[in-house]
Amino acid sequence: MAAGDGTFEGTFKEMFRRHAAGVAIITVNYDGVPFGFTATSVASLSAKPPRFTFNMARTSRSWPAVANTTFIGVHMLGRENQELASRFATGGNRFDGDHWEPGPHGVPILKDVAGWLIGKVQMRLSFENNAVVVVEVVDGAVGGDGAPLLYHSGGYGQSVPLDYEI
Repeated sequence: MAAGDGTFEGTFKEMFRRHAAGVAIITVNYDGVPFGFTATSVASLSAKPPRFTFNMARTSRSWPAVANTTFIGVHMLGRENQELASRFATGGNRFDGDHWEPGPHGVPILKDVAGWLIGKVQMRLSFENNAVVVVEVVDGAVGGDGAPLLYHSGGYGQSVPLDYEI
């Protein structure tokens, strides 16, 4: 059903609340200062060469860093990383503490995550107040085998295997 004002904005919001997404954190070092934010828009773009994309608001306080740097990190989170996801989704100094270290190309690497990739920005596509960023992977590591952290219906969750018979 359409929203009461004749647009599909309400339907859009409700549909995407129902769409579960993996949770990641994007990090960047800009002029020696670490920046980072929680993202649910990370997606694989291609395997050869390995590339991923993410979307962000150009009104974000991290946008100037993303817009003006060459290398970016993406960290895939496991269910044990919910506190880290919340830290990077809210205000305050996200890098206070020992939960990170400088990595390849100076990009901040978060510790104890499901995995991380460092990539070189290939393209930034601005559209109104948003941007799509395309990144080609140059380094990375896979962490533990834990369950992924998901975002669904306004909160964090986890995947649960379905029982089925063949």
